[in-house]
Amino acid sequence: MTTSSARRRVDSMLVWDNHACLPLTPHDTSFLPQLERHRDAGADVVMVNVGFGDDGVEQHLRMLASMRDWLLAHASDYRLIDTVDDIALARANGQLAVGFDIEGANAIDDQLSLLRLYRDLGVRWMLLAYNRNNRAGGGCQDEDAGLSAFGRRMLHEMARVGIVACCSHTGYRTAREAIDESPTPVIFSHSNARALVDHPRNIPDDLIKACAARGGVVGVNGIGIFLGDNDASVSNVARHVLHMLDLVGPSHVGLGLDYIFDTRDLAAEIAAHPDKFPPHLGYSADIAMTAPEQLPDLADELARRGVDDDALARIFGGNWLRVARAVWQPPF
Repeated sequence: MTTSSARRRVDSMLVWDNHACLPLTPHDTSFLPQLERHRDAGADVVMVNVGFGDDGVEQHLRMLASMRDWLLAHASDYRLIDTVDDIALARANGQLAVGFDIEGANAIDDQLSLLRLYRDLGVRWMLLAYNRNNRAGGGCQDEDAGLSAFGRRMLHEMARVGIVACCSHTGYRTAREAIDESPTPVIFSHSNARALVDHPRNIPDDLIKACAARGGVVGVNGIGIFLGDNDASVSNVARHVLHMLDLVGPSHVGLGLDYIFDTRDLAAEIAAHPDKFPPHLGYSADIAMTAPEQLPDLADELARRGVDDDALARIFGGNWLRVARAVWQPPF
C-alpha cells in the first residue's frame, strides 16, 4: 500500500514508464481514459504502444490517428510529445506527457521512408523484431540469423530521423549486432534479467553490458512470468533492477512496466497467437502484472534496499530523458 512518504518520493522526480499497452482498436477509445491511472500514480511520461508483431502499416496509422485525436481533445490532462521540451512543459502544467512506440519492423514493411512519418506522428522508439523473425532480423523466440541488410539500413534511418532503436523481444545475435551497428544508443525498453529468470524474453548479462557500453538503457518490466514465478510484486521488480544496477550502474537502468490495461484483450491475443505466445513459455490468461499504481511503492522498496535518491531519479526517468536528448530530433 502506497504511503505518503512513497508518494512524496515519486513526486520529487521525473517518472517515466517507457511502455504501456492499450487495446489496439482504432474505432474504440473507451480504454484511453485509463491513462489517468499513470498520472494519478505520479507518472509524468508514458510511452503507449500503437502496434506490434504482424500488424501492418494501415493498422499502425489508424491507431496513431485514433490516439492522437483523443489526446488532443483532452489537452488539459495530456500533452503529445513533439520535442524533449514538452516533457518539462507537461510536468509544469500537471499534464501526462504521452509518446508512442511500435513493436516490430513490420510497421514499415519494405519502406524506410515511413520511419520519418511515424516520427512526425509521435513515435519515439521502435523494436526491430517481436518474438519471431522478420525483414529486419531475428526474434527472441525464433532461430536468430542476425541483423539483416535491411535492418542495418533501418537503424541508420531511425538514427537520422530521431527514433530510438529498441531490442526488447529481439533475438540475442540480432540485438548485439544492432547495438554495434546503430549510430545512436540502443535500448531494451522492457526486458528483464535472464540470469535471474531463464526465459527467452529476458536478456543475458552480456547484452545488458553491451547496451550500457554504447550509452543505452534497459527498462525492467512488471510481467510476472519474466520476473519469475508469475510474481509481479514490487520486491520482484526490485530484484531485477538491483541485478542490473550491480552490472552496469544507475545510469543505464529504467522502467518499462509493459502494463496491459485490458486483460480480456490480452487473453484473446495469447489464445489466438500461440506461435508468438507459446504456452510452454508460461503465456496464459492469468499473467500477473505490476500496475502503474505500484510505482511509488517500487520507489520505496528500492530506497529501502539501499538505492539512493540520485540513482532513483535516474532509474525512474532521468536515463530515458538522457537518451531522448541524445536521439530525438526537432520537428522537420
